[in-house]
Amino acid sequence: MSQSLINKYNVAGPRYTSYPTVPYWNLETFSLAQWKASLKRSFKESNASEGISLYIHLPFCESLCTFCGCHKRITKRHEVESPYIEAVLKEWRLYVELLGCKPKIKELHLGGGTPTFFSPQHLEVLISGLLDQAELAEDYEFSFEGHPNNTTEAHLLTLFNLGFRRVSYGVQDYNLRIQKAINRVQPFENVKRATDLARKIGYTSVGHDIIFGLPFQTEADVIETIAKTKALMPDRIAFYSYAHVPWIKGNGQRGFSDADLPTPESKRQQYETGKLQFEKAGYVEIGMDHFALKNDSLYKAMENKTMHRNFMGYTASKTQAMIGLGVSSISDSWYGFAQNVKSIKEYYDLLEQDIIPVFKGHILNAEDLTIRKHILNLMCNFETSWQSDNLVFTELTEVLIKLKEFELDGLLQFESKQVIVTEKGKPFIRNICMAFDVLLQRKKPNTKLFSMTI
Repeated sequence: MSQSLINKYNVAGPRYTSYPTVPYWNLETFSLAQWKASLKRSFKESNASEGISLYIHLPFCESLCTFCGCHKRITKRHEVESPYIEAVLKEWRLYVELLGCKPKIKELHLGGGTPTFFSPQHLEVLISGLLDQAELAEDYEFSFEGHPNNTTEAHLLTLFNLGFRRVSYGVQDYNLRIQKAINRVQPFENVKRATDLARKIGYTSVGHDIIFGLPFQTEADVIETIAKTKALMPDRIAFYSYAHVPWIKGNGQRGFSDADLPTPESKRQQYETGKLQFEKAGYVEIGMDHFALKNDSLYKAMENKTMHRNFMGYTASKTQAMIGLGVSSISDSWYGFAQNVKSIKEYYDLLEQDIIPVFKGHILNAEDLTIRKHILNLMCNFETSWQSDNLVFTELTEVLIKLKEFELDGLLQFESKQVIVTEKGKPFIRNICMAFDVLLQRKKPNTKLFSMTI
């Protein structure tokens, strides 16, 4: 990749797990009543055919990883587990009452925080409580995020017996100096043990999350980490760019100086080198940041063009409705977004009053829905079209003019009422999506809102 392209396109931009992105939600017109109505509409349209997705946010961690941008609460007091699970199950009951019948669950994901902070017994109470009030789709998929240092055989067995078949482990990097800088020390032996245990028990998809662009990280570190990763051959790999956003996450991302971070040029080379190493090992690039073996469901979804992207990241299938439970969780009805309160105390207080603990959101208008489809097409399939009238919007002409610049740089090509991202253009997919983001174009942010795209 040329230095001139890196310099040109390395700007702050969204990762597009939603459109509109959270900073551009219309909070003034949003209400809990509107959110409930949008969810009931979506549920009525899609539950019988698709089912719904559930995301459960388990925010507790025993220590702070300084690379992390997730909402978490640091504690070693495990007595917090039981009341939190009771609250999540109360929130779920409120949603089931709102929907009026048992939802059909197609996807369920435990994220955090550290889901394996919770004991296997408490996780069983949580999942059993959720399933008591739901049905399962025939092709349901349950997954969770595990910490290699504390994911035990009991965790894996308990969740396997409850229907989980996919687990992802946060690896980040194997260099000890880097691990100390991000306060995430975990030797290769721990990752190998957790990976081998999952496969022995019968998990059909084991993923590893690796990050490039970390403090003190070099291209040699990336090569070494991937060499160790290839020794275990996880089914999926998320190869994330470190998002340095200390203005959002406060001191949690200021445990090292900016001078300790790789330059944009070095960071991009880390990605290019990593991508080449993965491809040599038999992995295929999936969407943005992801690689999978050809036997994994995410690869098959890409081939069939059924892959979807939401606040959980890339998923192998689409559900129109996704309900997020727990503090800070975001729900998506397709017609609207809603985010829960971030304070655990406030979360508990609202649930005691039988109030769904949403504090902000956005109801999509017709333009939002159209542009959302384009951005989803680009993020999942690296192409989009405006051949049908329902994909035309007022500012399409202006967007196409902006896209001409990407065409001149060889990052995309136009066909009849269609744009296709080239192989050269895939690393710039966030920039290409930004051309469609009319809300971002209308009101450029005056303060830092997003991480750098490269």
